[in-house]
Amino acid sequence: MTERYLALVLHAPTDLRLTVRELEGIDPGQVLVRVGMGGICGSDLHYFHQGGFGAIRIREPMALGHEVAGTVAAVAPDVDAVQVGDRVAVNPSLPCGSCRYCLEGWPNQCLDMRYFGSAMRNPHVQGAFRKLLVCEARQCAKVAPGISLSLAALAEPFSVALHAVARAGSLLGKRVLVSGCGPIGAMVVAAARLHGAAEIIATDVVDEPLAVVRAMGADTTINVATAADWTQRYAAEKGQIDAMFECSGNERALRSGLETMRPRGVLVQLGLGGDVSVPQNLIVAKELLVMGSFRFHAEFALAVQLINARRVDLSPVITRAFAMDQAVQAFALASDRKRAMKVLIDFEAEAGAGARTAAQAGDPA
Repeated sequence: MTERYLALVLHAPTDLRLTVRELEGIDPGQVLVRVGMGGICGSDLHYFHQGGFGAIRIREPMALGHEVAGTVAAVAPDVDAVQVGDRVAVNPSLPCGSCRYCLEGWPNQCLDMRYFGSAMRNPHVQGAFRKLLVCEARQCAKVAPGISLSLAALAEPFSVALHAVARAGSLLGKRVLVSGCGPIGAMVVAAARLHGAAEIIATDVVDEPLAVVRAMGADTTINVATAADWTQRYAAEKGQIDAMFECSGNERALRSGLETMRPRGVLVQLGLGGDVSVPQNLIVAKELLVMGSFRFHAEFALAVQLINARRVDLSPVITRAFAMDQAVQAFALASDRKRAMKVLIDFEAEAGAGARTAAQAGDPA
């Protein structure tokens, strides 16, 4: 008899349904994970509200989600890296390993990437917001005893931040600006602190996320909507900022940040906002280094290692956890920047269990 499970499947914008699906078989090298916790990402919100982003649109029902952790329920006979009962964070990224960029050591740029919950391919790559998930054993990183699955589910966004910080080069003793304090901005604050930044300034247009990034390690937080002249204090002598991580995708935020950067500073762009104009004369005159940062690869294992060792506390970003049957309410809360940072789906909660507080969501499994 074929085993069935529930998945959170998007059929059209705002049409998110609990859907019964049949479990696929486990092939060599694969494992079956009973998903415990999943985090709602910005891309999930774009799919939920607009059906996609840019030219990427859902063209068929697609399970959402890629930030998940759970417990291994079964393994293929040839798998020995993990065992039944192991708790794992699941890397949603599956590069092909054979294209030119994989072979050059840039698997995050893979030409044949498969990424959970992505409509870039057709058929789409189904997401991980489901009770049961079949994945490659190499996508699993073990979660240490006493570490909650809520924290383990944050490994993916933390990996994005770790990759961005690595792109910037050494931050030891540097003054860092983080522009845009959503979940990724908050993770960048934590990553920059781990990498030795001497001072971290974080900016946003609302107060609530700024309070979270202070708990994540920001030294100074600025609401740029109410402090219009904030750049003046950091623009003296051609600029005071060594490295800027732009996480908002907002043109005004980018241009303001560039004013504060010192000569030969580094700008790492993470936020996606479409086409923007930049002050070329300023970039040239200050000899600024401008680069993008896209996803991650080796950083996923590092993220789990740091979480396991309690080298970083990501719990301040967790807002609430909702039972699977209350996913629509969870997405509504996750869409409100004044009330939420990272909203989780608890796939082990009983139907009708409702929302759990941030503290409850962080309880060790």
